[in-house]
Amino acid sequence: MNIITDKVAVFILCIVFYLTNISDSKRIIPILIIIIISAAYSYFERFKLRTVAIAAFVVLTVYNPNYMYFLPLVAYDLFFDKEKWLWTALLIPIITNIRTFPLINTVWVFVFILITVFLKYRSVSLQKIKNKHTKLQDDSKEMALMLEIKNKELIEQQDNEINLATLNERNRIARDIHDNVGHMLSSSILQIGAILATAKDDTTKESLKSINTTLSNAMTSIRDSVHDLHEQSIDLYNEVRILVDKFTFCTVDLDYDVQSNPEKKLKYCFITVIKEALSNVIKHSNATKVSIILREHPALYQLVIQDNGTKPDRENSVGIGLTNIKDRVAAFNGNVNIMADKGFRIFISISKENKNGV
Repeated sequence: MNIITDKVAVFILCIVFYLTNISDSKRIIPILIIIIISAAYSYFERFKLRTVAIAAFVVLTVYNPNYMYFLPLVAYDLFFDKEKWLWTALLIPIITNIRTFPLINTVWVFVFILITVFLKYRSVSLQKIKNKHTKLQDDSKEMALMLEIKNKELIEQQDNEINLATLNERNRIARDIHDNVGHMLSSSILQIGAILATAKDDTTKESLKSINTTLSNAMTSIRDSVHDLHEQSIDLYNEVRILVDKFTFCTVDLDYDVQSNPEKKLKYCFITVIKEALSNVIKHSNATKVSIILREHPALYQLVIQDNGTKPDRENSVGIGLTNIKDRVAAFNGNVNIMADKGFRIFISISKENKNGV
């Protein structure tokens, strides 16, 4: 925008300079021609076309000295051009018309050229500063976006680590209860049973039986709590990751996107289905790649297991393995779709609202 403003100002200056010295009735023609030449030079990006525009101006100046008045405008276009040698084209009109063009006007042309050089230098410098500023802004926005992404990844990693630490702590508590409290209660129940076998007093026997029943109930309660803690501490992603890492028949790509913590029965369903599907790949497929996608949507869970095997009649050859998969998904009122074209694909969807399962 600064360059356009400069060119308009230089053009007006040249016209005033030209009109005050030329009174020819056809003086409007050079003005129109110089507008065309200057516009062509600014419009064309190819070097040859721009050179043609400058050459046309030089030729016109040689044959008509009146075009000398517009030399500052052409000089504005040429200065700081990538092709430095084009600047020398300005010398041709000056040398050619040094005797015919008024000396005082030649001096003013040089003065105006100096002014255009200053204007062009200022505009080019401002444009460079603006471009640098824009680049810095873009870089800062890109850096901020990258930092935001990294920060999000760190938060997600931290949440995963906290969740894993919580699950590990639950496992530890379950083991401690099972190994310590459970063993002490079992020992106490055995000791009371031994005492009951030798006791002769009926009152003492009744008291021991009551204590034995209380300890047995406590043992059952602790056993249930330990089982609940252990089942709640199962990390679905880690269990699926273990299955994938242990599968060496072919390459496996895992796409896991489950943010919530599904109920334990559903976790076991997904783990068992994936295990069964991978087992079927080994038994019935010549696949070189398996894709496992486990995703959570607002209303349902989605599990897709697909391989690129080319063996025919895969669906019938799977037999009991496929039946087990269908039965487990049916227990949650889920849907199973199987496609055997372009490989073998098992598509499973289970609603989040379903609380069934075996």
